[in-house]
Amino acid sequence: MLPVACQNVITPAIKYPHVRATIEQYTFKSILSVQPEEIMSSSFEPTKTKNTDVDNTTHGTGKQSRQPGRWQNFTQKVPAQLLALLAIISVQMGAAVGKGLFSAIGPLGTTFLRLGFAAVLLLILWRPQIRGLTRTQYLNVLLFGIVLAAMNGAFYSAIHYIPLGIAVTLEFVGPLGLALMQSRRVKDIVWALLAVVGIFLLAPIGQVAVDLLGIGLALLAGICWAGYILCSARIGRSFPGGRGLALAVVVATVAIAPLGIRNGGAALLSPQVLLTGVGIAILSSVIPFSLELEALRRLPSGVFGVLMSIEPAVATLIGFFVLREAIGLREILAIVLIISASVGVSLDATAQPQ
Repeated sequence: MLPVACQNVITPAIKYPHVRATIEQYTFKSILSVQPEEIMSSSFEPTKTKNTDVDNTTHGTGKQSRQPGRWQNFTQKVPAQLLALLAIISVQMGAAVGKGLFSAIGPLGTTFLRLGFAAVLLLILWRPQIRGLTRTQYLNVLLFGIVLAAMNGAFYSAIHYIPLGIAVTLEFVGPLGLALMQSRRVKDIVWALLAVVGIFLLAPIGQVAVDLLGIGLALLAGICWAGYILCSARIGRSFPGGRGLALAVVVATVAIAPLGIRNGGAALLSPQVLLTGVGIAILSSVIPFSLELEALRRLPSGVFGVLMSIEPAVATLIGFFVLREAIGLREILAIVLIISASVGVSLDATAQPQ
């Protein structure tokens, strides 16, 4: 859901690690350029530790730094913008499929299966090493895993009570609200407000009765979404490839396991449920998380954040075509507004020198 100006309004500028945003430039765009170590140095890094984690992981383990080459070769040939779009489509398709399991194992049981199978697949794919990591890397993995568990558990619980498009739209409020609070440029605020209008149009709270618990869970997922953005960028810088991601998903699985097993019960062992869980893990976790990490390394953060801002529109469309959740003129107008805001911020971000 990741995996998401929306999902990634505070994503650091991975492609330009030497660029630093000053305090005076905390606009909607400059938020996207803030380095994670500038935001979270007191929480993550010991004194005088600067971006040495990748070197510590790769030096002396040349085999690990080269694997898996096929995935990296594939992603390098695909435009980064397309990687981000494919990540959005994949995670929302996974959510739609996952909603079909709720009647059997509940939302938390579905979350447990999703993360559990994703952990297995990512461990096989990346084969990360546990020994020899720095204290900073262990802390990054632990925090990222907890955030992943909370984000996925809250989101799946939300779509149990409210439609997929509404849940994703409300989840959007967390990162976007942070951008609005920290923005200082009128132009950026205009684009953000345009997106906000689209959000409220897309969430038909005034038209139908929307479950308050579902709303609260979706907003909680949005707060976790902002944390996911920071942590995923941090993991991408601290580990080569997707090794940090693989370890974090293991932590997330362990964290959600007690609630997931209690929610799912014996139905978790059903062959049909297990097979569906594998598919959900691939669609909702393995593909989007990996694609987002690769896109974060290659795209200016402003462009990446804007691409993620179309996720509520994509979720609404998938909800309509896959889950048969109705869409009306109001929702179509909201989609147009959100995409217009995305285009406006994208053009502004790419026009500014990095």
